[in-house]
Amino acid sequence: MARTELRDALARADRASMQLLMGAGMALLSYVFVAVLLFTVVASLIVIGLGVLPETVLLLRRMAGAKRRQVGRWSGAEIREAYTPLTGTLVERVRKAVKDPGTYRDLRWLVVHFVYGLLLLYAALLLWVIGALVDGVWCALLGRRAVVLPLIVRLADLDTRWSTALLKPSPEAERNAELAERVEELTVTRAGAVAAHGAELRRIERDLHDGTQARLVSLSMRVGLARRAYDKQIAAGLGEAPPDPDVVRKLLADAQDQAEEALTELRHVVRGIHPPILTDRGLVGAVRALAAGSGLDVTVRDDGVEDGPRAPAAVEAAAYFVVAEALTNAAKHSGARRAAVELARGAAGLRLLVSDEGRGSADESGGTGLLGMRRRVAALDGTMEVVSPAGGPTRIGVELPCVW
Repeated sequence: MARTELRDALARADRASMQLLMGAGMALLSYVFVAVLLFTVVASLIVIGLGVLPETVLLLRRMAGAKRRQVGRWSGAEIREAYTPLTGTLVERVRKAVKDPGTYRDLRWLVVHFVYGLLLLYAALLLWVIGALVDGVWCALLGRRAVVLPLIVRLADLDTRWSTALLKPSPEAERNAELAERVEELTVTRAGAVAAHGAELRRIERDLHDGTQARLVSLSMRVGLARRAYDKQIAAGLGEAPPDPDVVRKLLADAQDQAEEALTELRHVVRGIHPPILTDRGLVGAVRALAAGSGLDVTVRDDGVEDGPRAPAAVEAAAYFVVAEALTNAAKHSGARRAAVELARGAAGLRLLVSDEGRGSADESGGTGLLGMRRRVAALDGTMEVVSPAGGPTRIGVELPCVW
């Protein structure tokens, strides 16, 4: 038992020592960075070397980021980064680098870590020497718990606490970083929504041009031929030959068929914009109709969506198209026989989950289906998660925020 505890203590102390050694190595890099910093200060005093300042700040950020990741691996708690992006012209980049509070926070950490990083490593080396003597006898011969080696772990914890306190951004900087991330996310979302809107317009234009317009042109020609045939029959009736109404009747019948096909094409286009079944049956009824016509054995589960007020039309339409595309993909590509759709009313909005028992390996880069679904969801500030390991199953979860 004592030997097991000694091995555990040695393993923990070894990991802690590696943590301190990496920290000390970063502290030694501070020597090099101090030289770079002095060069930057001197170069910035003359206008020619002003462009070095933003690059030096970026190097400092990378060093601080490496320390954040190291501390995060040891403690299990991530230290958030909050920096002002160094973009724009040279003058703007220099101004942002100088005014960014994160620059001075990283400099403060660099100076302080320059001292305590090496001191903690020296203390750990000393404890290793003492621990090899004391704990080796204390645990191996007397059967007691290690008392010196655990102190190395505490040194690593101390390094983590100090580094966290120095590198953690202020609440204001953290709020600004969250705001910047939100703006970037909305920019990407808007671009995706614009792309999805453009693709939808092109689809509607293509359907109208290739389908409905062609039907109407054909209808116009049929009506024109029927009119000419009718005129000829009238003219023929004035002579000796009797009129033949069968030709006119056939042309009018063809024209009627063309008109019905054009109406069918128009209905198809209208359903692509906003399915009328959503207005008539609601989201749950429309999804059940999709399930019935999908060719799969689909189970639809409703968790409060059908009860109470309905979601906004845009949210229902997005959910409907996601389910339709997911079931279509499952029927075409997954090889599944069964699928399930779950709709749930949440406090923040509508949640839906589409799953199938197919072969999995769904890839967003392999086609436009999943990408179109993600863009449609992102346009409403929603989220979509696709889990599709090789061998299945495939699960597509979507959350659409709305006020019920």
